[in-house]
Amino acid sequence: MRVMIVGGGGREHALAWKLSTSPDTSDIVFVPGNGGMAGMGECIKADIGDPEAVAALAREREIDLTVVGPEAPLVAGLVDVFTAKGLRVFGPSHEAALVEGSKSFAKRLMEDYGVPTAVASVFNSYEPAKAHIEQRSAPMVVKADGLAAGKGVVVAKDTEAALAALDDCMVKGVFGDAGSTVLVEDFIEGPEVSILSLSDGSAVAHMVPSQDHKRALDGDEGPNTGGMGAYSPVPLLDPDTESYIHDAVMKRTVQALSDEGITYRGVLYGGLMLTAEGPMVLEFNVRFGDPETQAVLPRMKSDLVSALQATIDGTVADLTMEWSSDYCVCVVVASGGYPGEYQTGIPISGLKAASSDSNVRIFHAGTAVEDGKVVTSGGRVLNVVGLGSDFAQARGVAYEAVERISFEGMHYRTDIGHRAMT
Repeated sequence: MRVMIVGGGGREHALAWKLSTSPDTSDIVFVPGNGGMAGMGECIKADIGDPEAVAALAREREIDLTVVGPEAPLVAGLVDVFTAKGLRVFGPSHEAALVEGSKSFAKRLMEDYGVPTAVASVFNSYEPAKAHIEQRSAPMVVKADGLAAGKGVVVAKDTEAALAALDDCMVKGVFGDAGSTVLVEDFIEGPEVSILSLSDGSAVAHMVPSQDHKRALDGDEGPNTGGMGAYSPVPLLDPDTESYIHDAVMKRTVQALSDEGITYRGVLYGGLMLTAEGPMVLEFNVRFGDPETQAVLPRMKSDLVSALQATIDGTVADLTMEWSSDYCVCVVVASGGYPGEYQTGIPISGLKAASSDSNVRIFHAGTAVEDGKVVTSGGRVLNVVGLGSDFAQARGVAYEAVERISFEGMHYRTDIGHRAMT
């Protein structure tokens, strides 16, 4: 079959790599793709925020299955347009995608149906939100309601930081319409874990868990980012807790949506914190996590195409996924200045040497090809993945590969997977 992947980051490159190993995949088209995907298939420039245009492209290229990577096209209703036109597509509808597209919608759903999460207050105007923040004690969490590329969440250690985050959302408009509604949430503590679950609206099937590193600097310091690395498995997640998350969080959320007349088809990402009171949901995403996907898919032994098809066909209850016992560590190599301002168009060297080890996978995130050379084109540039029989080996393989790569301003964390090592 002909597969089209919508998106152009490291997650999409990892999906393409895994989908290309399926006997059912004949060729892959990327919209828009990146410098790493250019060697795997045709990359087509198009506005992925325009569902009609993407659907027309799928029909023109006779695509059998479209896989949507980023959240914005899903929230914009791409799946609804494809479905109406009889085109086969992996991902949730616009209504279902609101569990990521609106944090207030997700919070209300969790509160109504008993999905464990932190208590939050929702505000649509500045003054009541300001008064609430001033009346409560820190720390607290301030969240922009809508999509903010993973950067609309501030863990405020004091009242001043919380008010500054509120100003960014509601006064300065840093996140546009996404910040017109704000959640002020209780601060909770504990290690985080990411769960990816495939669903057809009824049954739910877990993929192996992972854990990401959101902060820009070593020791979990610095600003929040889209993710600076990830690893799998997660040693601190015991089987009983994982089973509880499956039933009380992922399955219950899919059922809650169903009870409200919304069928959730696709992958549901649960970002959870393992608190002293038990697992609590920090956020839901309606697509594969980035960079968690890059740490999960290299461990997948079974066919990804058939797994994605099961969510469309309603056969997730019959789905069995097989996983290797390998340990996987993904290190994000970023542009200098990320998540703030950064330069692009910088030549990258050492990619061939870095990928010479069979236990290394390099997924391009923000790259382009200019005059035959791979250059930077984004904040997160590369995902360097190492596989090993334990975490020490996987980390060693990944970081040895990272050290062979070079470009001006290159930045990465040196402690990815440190939690698993200890």
